[in-house]
Amino acid sequence: MRPTTRLLTGSALAVAAAGLVCAPAYAGDTDGLEVFPSSVVPGGQVTVNTAACGDGGTAAGDASAVGAGAFTLAPSTHEGDAIGQFRVPPSAQPGTYEIVATCAEGGRRVTGDLVVTLTSQRQPVHPRGSVKTGVGGALGPDPVQTAAGVAALAVAAAGGTWLLHRRARGDGI
Repeated sequence: MRPTTRLLTGSALAVAAAGLVCAPAYAGDTDGLEVFPSSVVPGGQVTVNTAACGDGGTAAGDASAVGAGAFTLAPSTHEGDAIGQFRVPPSAQPGTYEIVATCAEGGRRVTGDLVVTLTSQRQPVHPRGSVKTGVGGALGPDPVQTAAGVAALAVAAAGGTWLLHRRARGDGI
């Protein structure tokens, strides 16, 4: 019974320790800098917001780490947050960059991470429709023309079959 008790006690302590180590990593960071989207391709638009500056507060944003430079966070109606935007330069290299905002009143500094990737997280768009090659195709954009073509082929096939049948019987053409 002792080995089982020790095993269970040891497992419970390991789980509790892991919870204490991992839990504070993201909890309680409500006054940080939120970056949306958190992952972007070069040339993409990024919005940042923070509640750290208080209701009606403003902040000076700094995205120079990714090459975007300074931007302003202004008060908004979204839960009293200060919100700002910047565009990631098309020349930005893949990686994780720290975006910084400093509150105008009090000088509080908050940070958030932005991940620049070369591939978009969006679903790929598959092409639809026909290719304009100039050669033509079996199905055109006009259903009336398509029906007329199918009817002409049916008449030609029926006529050819009828002529071959007469020739095979020896009736002549």
